[in-house]
Amino acid sequence: MSDFIYLASQSPRRSQLLDQIGVAHKLLLASPDEDAESLENVHGAEAPARYVARVTGLKLDAAMQRLTRQGLPAAPVLCADTTVCLGPEILGKPANEVDAVRMLRRLAGHNHRVLTAVAVQKGAKRVSAVSESWVRLAPMTPAQINAYVATGEPMGKAGAYGVQGRAAAHIETIRGSYSGIMGLPLFETAALLRSLGVRC
Repeated sequence: MSDFIYLASQSPRRSQLLDQIGVAHKLLLASPDEDAESLENVHGAEAPARYVARVTGLKLDAAMQRLTRQGLPAAPVLCADTTVCLGPEILGKPANEVDAVRMLRRLAGHNHRVLTAVAVQKGAKRVSAVSESWVRLAPMTPAQINAYVATGEPMGKAGAYGVQGRAAAHIETIRGSYSGIMGLPLFETAALLRSLGVRC
C-alpha cells in the first residue's frame, strides 16, 4: 500500500479534494523551463472527450519524466484536466477578460458539458477515467457577466467560471459529479487509486 501520492497539478482545488477523501499527497509541479500550457493545445476538430483524455495523458507523461529527473522516491502520480464544452466546441481557459466575457455570453442560458479526465501511474501501470457532467447557467445580463469577470475568478478556469465560487449564484442545475466539475471527480479518482493500492 502507498502512504502518499504525487499530485502533478497547480490547482488548489484538486489538492483540497484529495484532502477531503484522506489521500496524503505531495505536489509534483512543472519547473519554469517546462512549457506545460502548450500541452493543452487543441488539435483541429478534436472531440472534447478525446481531447481531455489526451491532454491528461501528456501531463502524466511529463510528470513521470519529472519524477525520474528529480530522483524522487517512487509513488503513484496523479494528473487531471478539466474542459468545458458547448456541443463540440471546447472552451478552455480564457486568454483575458474579453475572452472570459465572450465565453460566459455563450454559456449563459444554456446547458453545457464539463469533462474531467483523471490518470494515475504507479511504476509501469497506468489507469484512467473520464467524468462527464452537465451544467446549466441561468441567463445573465451583460452587467452580471462584467461584474463576475471583474472579480478575477474566471481567469485560469475552463469555461471562465468556477462552480465552487461566485458563479454558483448563476448555476441553475447540475447533473453529474460536483467534484468533477471542480476539477477532480472523487468517485472515479478513489476507484483508480484503490486499484493501485492507495488507501482512500
